[in-house]
Amino acid sequence: MVGRNCGIVASCLVLVASWLCSFLPVSHDSTRLGLAQGQRPPPSPGTGTAAQVGVLLDLRSAGGRASRASISLALEDFYLSQPGSPRISLHVVDCKDDEITAASAAIDLLKYYKVQAIIGPKTSTQARFIIGIGNQTNVPILSYTATSPYLSVNPSKYFVRTALDDASQAPAIASLIQLFGWRQVVPIYEDSDFGRGVIPFLVDALHKVNAHIPYRSVIPSVPTNDQIKAEINKLKTMQTRVFIVHMSSDIAARLFFIAHEAEMLVDGYAWIVTDSVGNMFSSFDQNTIYSMQGVLGLRPYVPPSDKLLHFPARFVSQYLQENPGSPYPSNPNVFQLWAYDTAWAIAMALRRTGSLTLGFQMPSQQNSNSSNDLSMLGVSQDGSMLIDAIQSTRFQGISGDFALLNGQRQPFAFEIINVIGNSYQTAGFWTLKSGLSTSLTTAPSATGGLTTVIWPGGSVLPPKGWEWPVTGKRLQIAVPIKPYPNPFVNINKDETTGKFEVMGYSIDIFEAVMQEMPYAVPFMYVPVDVPGNISSSYSELCYQVSLKVYDAMVGDTTIVMNHSLYVDFTLPYTESGVQMVVPMKENWSKSFFIFVKPIENVLWAVILVVFVATGFVVWLGEHKRNRHFGGNALQQFFNISYFSFQAIIATPRDQKLKKWLSKFVLINLLLLVWLLEKLYSASLTSMMTARQLQPTIVDMNQLMRNGDYVGYPDGSFVKDLLTSLKFDEHKIRKYSSRDQYVEALMRGSGNGGVAAIFDEIPYLKRFMSEHCSDHSFVGRVYKTGGFGFVFPKGSPLVADISRAILKVTEGDMIVGIERKWFGDQVACDSQRNVLGSAAVITLSSLGGVFLITAAAWALALITWAVIWFCQRRRLHDTQQSDVTLAELAVERVDAVSRVPDELVVCTIGRDNHLVFRLLGNPPPQPAASDKEPGPERHPPAAPGDAGEASPLQVPDGEGGEGRASHDVEMVGQ
Repeated sequence: MVGRNCGIVASCLVLVASWLCSFLPVSHDSTRLGLAQGQRPPPSPGTGTAAQVGVLLDLRSAGGRASRASISLALEDFYLSQPGSPRISLHVVDCKDDEITAASAAIDLLKYYKVQAIIGPKTSTQARFIIGIGNQTNVPILSYTATSPYLSVNPSKYFVRTALDDASQAPAIASLIQLFGWRQVVPIYEDSDFGRGVIPFLVDALHKVNAHIPYRSVIPSVPTNDQIKAEINKLKTMQTRVFIVHMSSDIAARLFFIAHEAEMLVDGYAWIVTDSVGNMFSSFDQNTIYSMQGVLGLRPYVPPSDKLLHFPARFVSQYLQENPGSPYPSNPNVFQLWAYDTAWAIAMALRRTGSLTLGFQMPSQQNSNSSNDLSMLGVSQDGSMLIDAIQSTRFQGISGDFALLNGQRQPFAFEIINVIGNSYQTAGFWTLKSGLSTSLTTAPSATGGLTTVIWPGGSVLPPKGWEWPVTGKRLQIAVPIKPYPNPFVNINKDETTGKFEVMGYSIDIFEAVMQEMPYAVPFMYVPVDVPGNISSSYSELCYQVSLKVYDAMVGDTTIVMNHSLYVDFTLPYTESGVQMVVPMKENWSKSFFIFVKPIENVLWAVILVVFVATGFVVWLGEHKRNRHFGGNALQQFFNISYFSFQAIIATPRDQKLKKWLSKFVLINLLLLVWLLEKLYSASLTSMMTARQLQPTIVDMNQLMRNGDYVGYPDGSFVKDLLTSLKFDEHKIRKYSSRDQYVEALMRGSGNGGVAAIFDEIPYLKRFMSEHCSDHSFVGRVYKTGGFGFVFPKGSPLVADISRAILKVTEGDMIVGIERKWFGDQVACDSQRNVLGSAAVITLSSLGGVFLITAAAWALALITWAVIWFCQRRRLHDTQQSDVTLAELAVERVDAVSRVPDELVVCTIGRDNHLVFRLLGNPPPQPAASDKEPGPERHPPAAPGDAGEASPLQVPDGEGGEGRASHDVEMVGQ
């Protein structure tokens, strides 16, 4: 709709401009058309070799004259680098800063000079009208200063924006707002297409970072100082201290001068200017710079290059040459760089298309009755080819990479600058990909944010973004009045004075929070009656806060989703959730197996395992040498199983253990048993004598199975919660006081009462502080938002109050407030312990004793394993020696092989002598004279002599009946 209305207005103005053309003589002087004195318009179209290009500038301004110098330098440089390219003939028109004059000049250029392209106009409003002329004549319109997003609403094929769209800087501004945590900002913009165009995009960008605009400050496009002062004074009375300035540089200079006089560039304020002002910092005088101390600005980033380095000197020389006697110009800004690249782009496009020879197709005279009619303008036959060449042109320009997308230049990066002293410095950069960073060449994760920023007043700490106005009133805090006493909010009225006394848990919390605020916030309570449906009344109060009838609401207000759509809640200051309370009943019937309850089931199983394991460890050490642990496999199994149980009642003398390690393991077991016996006796005594209570209901499923009635507080959202949990709506009863809770629970579900009460935990805590001896919390907690304070949407107080709530709830102050209103919760909790919960002996409580017992097992097992290994090694060595001697005996068997029909048995005697025992008749004894002299040999006693059979000994009778044996010593040691 905006684009359509703009098109209608543009068409009307174009017709007006066409009508005015008949009264405007065509000037050929160098001031208006930039032609030499007496030069006549070119002959018929298409006859010249140079392409005709018109330029619309405001030559009264320094910026317009500077742009003309940049365009001239661009063409000069291009033809030096590309000498064979088609030439361009420029027709510069002084269109001033007027839409009608600009439209008239454009028609002039098309009608008399048949220009193939037009560079300009200066403003977005002028461009909106001239775009229509370009569409009608197929002549490309290129603007390097028209930045309003309105021009992109209905994109035109023949309009090219070689500047950046103002909307492209909205995300960068939003990133700055997010970086410093500001929640509210006020835009200050001029009342024009240029000023208004960026606002919708800025609102959307701020919304994404949870910031909003409470007020829009609009400055007339041609304001007086009094109008600016009036707006500045209005802003000074508001809470918001963050301002975004988007207007032309000359209006901005006046605005900051007046704001500086009004002391709005001091500590606590933050000012951000868009690139319309940031691009002009280099052209501001020292008085303007002084009044802008601490201001943050944005401007398109221009990458450094050799061409850019030498450009300023050449620009100044060209400017003074074209404008003799003019003051020395300031350094070229980005608009002059864009003008340079625009002229270069046209020249490059013409090089690609070649000479434009088709000219214009003129309408026939019969189609128009007036030479002043727009229909008399011809249609360029080369326009379509030329605009396509321009759209596809890409090169490395003096202002950076020149590339068009949908007829617009795309942003690369924005530079964040900070006004300090007599100049400004770079504070950081912003790109769409990486966001804010201190450098474009370093990873954003390492340089996120900005360098140190100097804010108004010289502070390096970012302003919090809002202040309590000097002329502001106290906060109006709405406090709901309930028809019954309420520990959270209770209001008493003094009948004599008519004043209200506000007290309660929520009031004490709020006042403690306000004391923790880093600044003073004056406030007053406004009691508000909430008769009837309390839930509806609270919703209405929240709505009144959203309309700013009240500045805030303090009370037992639950944070719920539907309210958060139009108000802001602080962090909760109470425990959140809904739970149920049920009555406790006396458990008169003692359990038949109460004797096992003092010890938890897992511990019983562990004790059994310890007893059996101890018996097994003792059996390992005793079964070889202790006959009490012998027997067959079944007997040994029973010994292992009942040893530990027997050891408990047997005396140490009855144990008959042989090894000291077995006794050590047994001592550890007895220590464990002694400790268990003491704990067990104390726990069982407590269970047998203490009062035993148990809840009548254990969970919600039991309620639903029994079909019991349940209760909830009147006017609460808890009913909706119960309905969503599939409770029958006919089984839900409402109550409005704690006394009704007690009566309903005492009656029970079958006698007109309820089996359980569902309510928010803060209310139930208050109830339990008076009735905790015979009631209990049971079941799961259904999470809710808790209680919070209510503020209008986007209130800057919410963040600071939430931080103050954390300080109060995490400190000791909250304990005193809760004890004041809800009693001693610790004492109440001790009364609600269910059966045996404090007396049961657990495995974790005896973990150390079991660890000692396990260590004793490990010591015994390791010691016995070492002993067994040593014995096995010694036995192995002995067997190896026996095998060696047996082999030697076989080798010497030939010594007795001469004995016929005799059986030879080889044995090992004492001192490892081999003894052969001959079974049968003894061999003949030699005579005494035949014996060789020498010492008498006595054969060593065979193992059989000691009563033990040798492994090689043959029992009597195996070698033959009645055979005698004779020992013959064959081998010595």
